Amino acid sequence: MTNYLDFERPLAEIEGKAEELRAMARQNPETDVESEAAALDKKAAEMLVNLYKGLTPWRKCQVARHPDRPHCKDYIEELFSEYTPLAGDRNFADDHAVLGGLARFDDRPVVVIGHEKGNDTKSRIERNFGMARPEGYRKAIRLMELAGKFGLPVITLVDTPGAYPGKGAEERGQSEAIARSTEKCLQIGVPLVSVVIGEGGSGGAVAFATANKVAMLEHSVYSVISPEGCASILWKDAEKMREAAEALRLTAQDLKQLAVIDRIVTEPLGGAHRDTTSTIAAVGRTIRDMLGELAGKDAKTLVAERRKKFLDMGSRGLAA
Repeated sequence: MTNYLDFERPLAEIEGKAEELRAMARQNPETDVESEAAALDKKAAEMLVNLYKGLTPWRKCQVARHPDRPHCKDYIEELFSEYTPLAGDRNFADDHAVLGGLARFDDRPVVVIGHEKGNDTKSRIERNFGMARPEGYRKAIRLMELAGKFGLPVITLVDTPGAYPGKGAEERGQSEAIARSTEKCLQIGVPLVSVVIGEGGSGGAVAFATANKVAMLEHSVYSVISPEGCASILWKDAEKMREAAEALRLTAQDLKQLAVIDRIVTEPLGGAHRDTTSTIAAVGRTIRDMLGELAGKDAKTLVAERRKKFLDMGSRGLAA
């Protein structure tokens, strides 16, 4: 069953009518409805193009949060072989919102780390909707240290609305854990590449995405705060999230222009959820290209370039 977003309702009606006609034909093979159904298919295809050729920032947020969008677990299963998950921070617990472990990418040993939101009610609750607690970031630090020790490239997949702001998380040092994870990203002397596959929310995302190379899927978003949170603070009205999304410059296109990210990964027409196979393959090619650009660089150069990348961020706007 296809899940449609609010702005896709007219499309849902047309595709639904086409499916109803074909269902009638299956029940009564003598009924000839294919020409009418084909006409509806053509109309739906044209509508899909029109809907997605000029998505507003708020609509991109909706697409980035689509429940059928491929998540970290899907990418790991398709792109990596011999994946061996490592659990726990050796201090408090294992955070199921963060997946990570040893794997092979193109038969090359790597460390992969990512946020996992889950794909149904049970798994979303288990994964805390992709919102990591301090132990999740400390698990990521442990994995990055392991990668640095054995000279393994690190690949991170970012998809989180933000770090979990609960009382227990704050008591266990949430902000300190995020800062330590970001610091570790800047310290490790191995290639570090990151892809924002859905939402990149605030410090919860930066803690994984402080990388040599950062890519974003075409309809993903990356910002300091959610549009709803921004609207609640600035206008005391969460319903002004559309205006907030415009102001935040959170789209991949905006961030590429601002040099916050390095690449945009094209999504299938209608978003990643309409063709997960080709989306995952495109992300795999992007990771391969980014690692290739970093090949042969020594630890000192990798660290220096990574630090310079983030220290220079925003200088273009200041110079203007």
